[in-house]
Amino acid sequence: MMRIACLTSLFILLTLCASAQPDEPGKRPPNVVILYGDDVGFGDVGVYGSKMIPTPRIDALAAQGLRFTDAHCAAATCTPSRYSMLTGEMAFRQPGTGIAAPNSNSLIKANRFTLPDLFKQAGYTTAVIGKWHLGLDDEQPIQWNGTIDPSPEAIGFDHHFILPTTNDRVPSVYVSGGKVLNLDPNDPITISPKPLGDDVPGTAYPNGRTNPEAMTKTPGDHQHACSVTNGISRIWFMKGGKSALWKDEDIADDFVAEAGKWIEKNKDKPFFLFFPTSDIHVPRYPHKRFWGKSELGLRGDAMVSFDWSCGAIVDLLEKHGLTESTIVIVGSDNGPVYDDGYKDGTETKKASKASDRGHFGAGQYRGGKYSIYEGGTRTPFIVRWPGKVEPGVSDALFSQTDLMGSFAAMLDRDIPEGEGMDSRDEIDTLLGKDKVGSEVILVQTNNSKVALRYKQWKYIPGKNAELYDLSKDIGEKNNLVNQQPGMAQKLGEMMQTYRKQGLAE
Repeated sequence: MMRIACLTSLFILLTLCASAQPDEPGKRPPNVVILYGDDVGFGDVGVYGSKMIPTPRIDALAAQGLRFTDAHCAAATCTPSRYSMLTGEMAFRQPGTGIAAPNSNSLIKANRFTLPDLFKQAGYTTAVIGKWHLGLDDEQPIQWNGTIDPSPEAIGFDHHFILPTTNDRVPSVYVSGGKVLNLDPNDPITISPKPLGDDVPGTAYPNGRTNPEAMTKTPGDHQHACSVTNGISRIWFMKGGKSALWKDEDIADDFVAEAGKWIEKNKDKPFFLFFPTSDIHVPRYPHKRFWGKSELGLRGDAMVSFDWSCGAIVDLLEKHGLTESTIVIVGSDNGPVYDDGYKDGTETKKASKASDRGHFGAGQYRGGKYSIYEGGTRTPFIVRWPGKVEPGVSDALFSQTDLMGSFAAMLDRDIPEGEGMDSRDEIDTLLGKDKVGSEVILVQTNNSKVALRYKQWKYIPGKNAELYDLSKDIGEKNNLVNQQPGMAQKLGEMMQTYRKQGLAE
């Protein structure tokens, strides 16, 4: 009887252990992949109305998933938008979270709870592969020639392969594992807002201001005409690091190749991949296989490159049998911009609604990158999860800042007290079950200028406050502050409340 009892106990123990395996079919939580464009506007995607830029892979994701028409990034510029999404906190609450300079230290501190922390808490492995632009290190100068600490690993990413700032800023190198990749220690990197003299060691690069003939690809304006690498001038000056330099036309391929290796390595466990590309940020110089694929020159062709990158990641998921078990999100960090510092063939006309040869990057909306109007933050947003998210179109109001709270609800995890103060549970909206979405969201520009969306209303505070009824005035042309003083006062009071306490309270 004792032997039978022991065998029974052993069987129960083995059964319990087996049932606890996280990779058991049907029990494993879904992978999450965020494909994040840079300066991609609402009207830059075919399914959102673009006629001059083919985006078949993103359009296919929209056909297979849920396409949002009123989803917003948190800010109309990249650094605060990314900060808000990863922390669940509007960037205006933290000083110094504007557009990060080339030498900016880490804007998200190591003690902050982040979106990748949430996934790690739930047993996921995590990675960021792509453009970072959230600062690095906590020393000045940044330790480009040694160990960069903190790196993205300090805020929840198990792996990082990043372009540290933007492709129009130095240093023109990749960072992974807290180190500059392929760096020759005998050719140390130095960056500076001022020209670097002969007393500074390292490979010297042409100065675009004094040697404009070195800008052989897309010439830059005065701000962008500092050090020239790969025939393109950048913001700030750089010496050294010649063996570590990337080429603009190879960036998309490099990111996809790294993602392929990482997915292959981690395909058998739940993973979160943040894939923020550098397309279509300036300088736009995609691989030549994309040239001429749009009707809009290099800006349009760079958008075709972004579409290819999205498709390549989707193909990697399909290759490993992960399509049905992966939530794929396509989004952008802010609205569109046209001729932003480089002569790349983009044409704009000074009009009430800027266009590039008849192409409106913000679609029907007013403004774009840097703008507090809808075109600055209302961007493409698509969610695909086969069998879980019913394909269709959602007009629900949604903010990327709510991704942390939404995935916390999905994974049954708690956000620590004091963290994610603007991130709410909108998982039903994200998965298409709630067709209305948030009643209120906040959006901002690069600085602390903040606007409030309340249902169909848009309120922009200030000396010359603005109020728009988007249900009747999608282009934000008719300021109703004087006609609707009661609504303006109500939204002004709401704004004051939410600026102080956060949206999640």
